[in-house]
Amino acid sequence: MILSVSNIHKSFNEVPVLKNVSFHIEDNEKAAIVGINGAGKTTLLRIIMGELPTDEGLVTFAKDKTVGYLSQHEAVSGENTIYEELLLVKQEILDMEQQMHTIELQMKTATGDLLSRLMNSYATLTHAYESANGYAYKSELVGVLKGLGFAEEEFNKSVSTLSGGQKTRVALGKLLLLKPNLIILDEPTNHLDLQSIAWLETYLLNYKGAVIIVSHDRYFLDRIASKVIELDNTNATVFSGNYSTYAAEKEMLRAAAYNAYMKQQQDIRHQEAVIEKLKSFNREKSIKRAESREKMLQKIEVLEKPVEIRADMHLTLEPKFPSGNDVLQVEGLSKAFGPLSLFDDLSFSLKKGEHVAVIGDNGTGKTTILKIINELLPPDRGTIRLGTNVAIGYYDQEHHVLHPEKTLFQEISDDYPSLTNTEIRNTLAAFLFTGEDVFKTIKTLSGGERGRLSLAKLMLSEANFLILDEPTNHLDIMSKEILEDALCGYTGTVLYVSHDRYFINRTAHRILDLNRRTLTNYLGNYDYYLEKREEQLAKIDASLAGSQTGKSTAAQNGTSDAPSGAKQDWKAKKEQQAAQRKRENNLKKCEERIEALETRNEEIDTLMASPEVCTDVARLQELNREKEGNEAELSELYEKWEALSLEG
Repeated sequence: MILSVSNIHKSFNEVPVLKNVSFHIEDNEKAAIVGINGAGKTTLLRIIMGELPTDEGLVTFAKDKTVGYLSQHEAVSGENTIYEELLLVKQEILDMEQQMHTIELQMKTATGDLLSRLMNSYATLTHAYESANGYAYKSELVGVLKGLGFAEEEFNKSVSTLSGGQKTRVALGKLLLLKPNLIILDEPTNHLDLQSIAWLETYLLNYKGAVIIVSHDRYFLDRIASKVIELDNTNATVFSGNYSTYAAEKEMLRAAAYNAYMKQQQDIRHQEAVIEKLKSFNREKSIKRAESREKMLQKIEVLEKPVEIRADMHLTLEPKFPSGNDVLQVEGLSKAFGPLSLFDDLSFSLKKGEHVAVIGDNGTGKTTILKIINELLPPDRGTIRLGTNVAIGYYDQEHHVLHPEKTLFQEISDDYPSLTNTEIRNTLAAFLFTGEDVFKTIKTLSGGERGRLSLAKLMLSEANFLILDEPTNHLDIMSKEILEDALCGYTGTVLYVSHDRYFINRTAHRILDLNRRTLTNYLGNYDYYLEKREEQLAKIDASLAGSQTGKSTAAQNGTSDAPSGAKQDWKAKKEQQAAQRKRENNLKKCEERIEALETRNEEIDTLMASPEVCTDVARLQELNREKEGNEAELSELYEKWEALSLEG
């Protein structure tokens, strides 16, 4: 065991934040701390690191173990270059290099005993240098910098010229190179793009040490965590497994607790009715029996009704009127800023009801595409056409659609003057703004609060085409899940940019990957994209190479590779007809299997809600596993069905 947290209590202004929090971390264990915003996650990390005192309790580290901590907003400073800043971590190796060089010079002129002593010292130093990975530290340092998204040409940039996010990435790189026995990270993925996050996942998975992570990135937690510590209502509960396992178990426990509560309430009402009936007989024996039952009833420890946190916030997205089938057509779109060309000749279209995610590395131009569609930026070339009856609702990650000097109430009332005061207050309350909160000015709100206000305006817009730029930024996990549920039920069209892979997995029907200044289309969610990405990029490269080779060969030979003549046409037609029959047959089988699985899932839902099953945890787990398997197969079948449908 590397860390023990025992009975931690912490209050601020007599308001409890943590009560009796206990858990332990084993050597090489990867643990996640989760909870809604304000649950005390960062407070707990600061207590562990000794930055905050506890009211009660004890934090104990194993002897001779090193700990590294990266806070949420930690950054480096100074005039060093990026490379020099990371090199500071390897100062011990640099000192050994200098000593070895000095001894080498001395050995050139030394003789006798002095030479013998120098050679022994050099051998000892060489062994220590090798043990400290001295011969590979430069490649290790470069690997970490590239993994965190720094290009080689940026290595000589001064730290003082970097953005806040870049400085945090440098601080993360220094921590990783230190290789402590326990790494503690608070929101490490906030300033990383998808490729850097994937690199960090692999790095931490292979890390020979323990890791504690606080993060809202559920996909990241799914890959890294083998233990989840949930902070909820000041208490801590430990779950084995990754985030998805925790979420499923949490929901089952909540359902079991709710069923137990409802059963007890039913029993209490039954007992009260029996007592009332016994008293109505008005006989001594029946009255005594009634009194006896009353005493038993008073001794019952009444269960509290489980509170569903997500019930506090309500988000319903529904178009006021439907759009036409063709929602958006983008053709030949190009944009550059000075000498920097972001993308060139992009073309894509959106149909009614599609949910499409745009992904890609930082700086490739994803947000720029959304701004051009919203006419906030002009394109250099290209055309954008909206379809019939298309009404856009825009969510901007920088919340430029909000007015900093206005109050929350004014922000809603000015944009929607037909709403009554009560309707405005009810809307804001649905997004957790109550009482005097509605008179706060927007400039005083946190990032998460501005996000919730922007979502409130989005809900009121009743648009049929939502354009969202990083909609999950600053949202806690519960709020993200509320937004996901709303988008999954939304019948309009959605185009969004996001780094949240779990969010993309749940809400995207299609992915557009902005890579190499062009868009690649993937008919599926993020997992499908990961599965097909390398294959698709290889095809594109081969196609480009083949196209050039074909042109060159044709030019040299004066011939074309294209088939010609009646025989080729007849053969192609027969092959096309056979392929069509096969597609129709596969489509029919796919639809039949989807119908069978959906029917079975409905049966499972009915069974899980039945009185004889809902209290049987073993049976619930069995049914839940079956349903999860069905859902996984359905997800693949939906992708297959969509691909087969589009082939036609």
